[in-house]
Amino acid sequence: MDFYTIIEKARKTGKIDKGTNEVTKAVELGVAKLVVYAKDVEPKEIVMHLPIICKQKGIPCHEVDSKQKLGIAAGIKVSSSAIAVINEGDAKSEIASLKAK
Repeated sequence: MDFYTIIEKARKTGKIDKGTNEVTKAVELGVAKLVVYAKDVEPKEIVMHLPIICKQKGIPCHEVDSKQKLGIAAGIKVSSSAIAVINEGDAKSEIASLKAK
């Protein structure tokens, strides 16, 4: 399953939040349906807390290889360390299958 495609689909038909601070807020408020963060973020401490708080809230959280590709999937011209899907839109079935795993 390609997380970049899921994010792109959710961006076009639903709603996403971009950036570590926005993603953290979305998780803490319990509105995030899926969190994806980049492996190549430096320093690692920026995104280290995301898998932990997602697990506490029962939100699927996945690591991808590139913050550059994450930014492109989010429709922005700069790289992005993390993305939260707030409204799944047409990506609802893909995100539901991730939760089932």
